[in-house]
Amino acid sequence: MADDERTEEEQQPEGSGDEAAPEDQGSEESPRAEEADSGAEPQAEAPEAPEADVPSEEKPSEESEATEPADESAPKTEDSEDKKPPGAELEPIAIEPQREVGAEERARIEAEAEERARLEAEATAEGAEEPVPAREPAVEVPTDARIQATGKRKTSIARVIVLAGSGSFEINQRSLEDYFPRHQHQTLVRQPLLTSGYEGKVDVRVRVHGGGISGQAGAVRHGIARALTEIDADLRGELKRRGLLTRDARAKERRKAGLKKARKRPQFSKR
Repeated sequence: MADDERTEEEQQPEGSGDEAAPEDQGSEESPRAEEADSGAEPQAEAPEAPEADVPSEEKPSEESEATEPADESAPKTEDSEDKKPPGAELEPIAIEPQREVGAEERARIEAEAEERARLEAEATAEGAEEPVPAREPAVEVPTDARIQATGKRKTSIARVIVLAGSGSFEINQRSLEDYFPRHQHQTLVRQPLLTSGYEGKVDVRVRVHGGGISGQAGAVRHGIARALTEIDADLRGELKRRGLLTRDARAKERRKAGLKKARKRPQFSKR
């Protein structure tokens, strides 16, 4: 029993010491915690300034890093541009296939060129000499000859009479310039005479009706070309090659029932 009590007493001081120790430790830790708490505020305030300064230090570095690649890439582009052949950035030109010109259009272009050359020669000529025609007539027109022919184009019909004369033109008892004020139509009418070389060597009398101005000019040209073949049969090949003897059958297509025009349909509404 005594031994048990002694052991208990020996154990108690140890336990009391142990219990006191934590208290002492707690008392020692409490001032340290207070000091830590009191010192935490200045420590928390102190890093604020560096934190604010850190981005400012990082930004220049980022900007420098951003500029360095740009500087490095600039010489590359210059080198690549130097290596490219001149005109590499230009788009290639698409070459369109040459369009075939019909006989009608080719004849019109040639007639305009001949008429333009004649007018330029007249404007530049200082003397009273008349310009030499493109071709000399092979057959002289008899003074008592009266060649008649009929020309057609669209809905126009022209009755042409060719006489030996000095090159006067009369259409429906009016002059050529008065009846066809446009230079294009005048050139179209004179084309057979320029091609055959009979311009200024014959007089032309025409009665034309029907159609419009363009159709009447085509009909007169057709009738003159037919009349010239009656004078000289050798002209047929040249005039036909230029499309002057061909009856141009092109005309406006008639309107169909239920349509607005020849092929234009009214708008379809499903609902």
